Amino acid sequence: MKNRIFMSLLLSAGLALAAFGQQTSSNSGAPPAGTGRVGSQPASNQGFWDGDQPSLGALIFHPFATKEYVRRHVQPIRDRVNELDEITATNSKMIKDVDARAQHGIQLGSDKANLADGHASDAANKAQVAQQTSAALVTRLAADETKVGNIDQYKSESQTEIRFRPGQTVLSKDAKDALNDMAGQLKNQHGYIIEVQGFSSGQGQAAIANSRKMADSVLRYLVLNYEIPAYRIYVIGMGNAPVAQGAKGTRVEVSLLKCDLAMAQ
Repeated sequence: MKNRIFMSLLLSAGLALAAFGQQTSSNSGAPPAGTGRVGSQPASNQGFWDGDQPSLGALIFHPFATKEYVRRHVQPIRDRVNELDEITATNSKMIKDVDARAQHGIQLGSDKANLADGHASDAANKAQVAQQTSAALVTRLAADETKVGNIDQYKSESQTEIRFRPGQTVLSKDAKDALNDMAGQLKNQHGYIIEVQGFSSGQGQAAIANSRKMADSVLRYLVLNYEIPAYRIYVIGMGNAPVAQGAKGTRVEVSLLKCDLAMAQ
């Protein structure tokens, strides 16, 4: 019973303090008496949470803030958060742009590196082919040198003289018979060469040209009728050059030169 009476007294004291505080606040805001300017300042419609320092009674009986109070204090924070979001979005975009350029540069570098590797590989392959070709040429040159060195080993086996009428380059029957006798024995043979020298009367280039035509007629006959390789036949137009034997006239001298097969390999 005593506790209830004590709680009632305490609650009554609190109500009295709140009423006194509100009355004091109302009196402090009223204009002085006798000024004749009653109501010169409009009464404020702000709630007790809209001021900077609410009264003690307002804090006790109205403990919840108004929406306007909350908005006014939260809005600066919200504006700052929005500003930070914009800055973050801008930085993210810049980072993405830098990353995209970096990736593009890396891709270009990779492509150029691959292209350089391809060129280097092609150069290496060409160098290898050139080295192989050089080695083959060295081998062939050695073989050719051997053959050239053996040229002095060719000996005259037989000699045939083909006569022509002045100004003529066509082989006669006697000329063909003589060539048949010489070439017939060369079938399936190796290690020989045929030297064909043409001689013609006259002077200068005309004589040389005519002597070459006669020698070429002998070359064609041997190649077409006996399939003698052309590389085994050496043809030269001598014109009216003198020879050691003192023979004269329009003619073709055909010499068969043979070498030992072991030397010709």
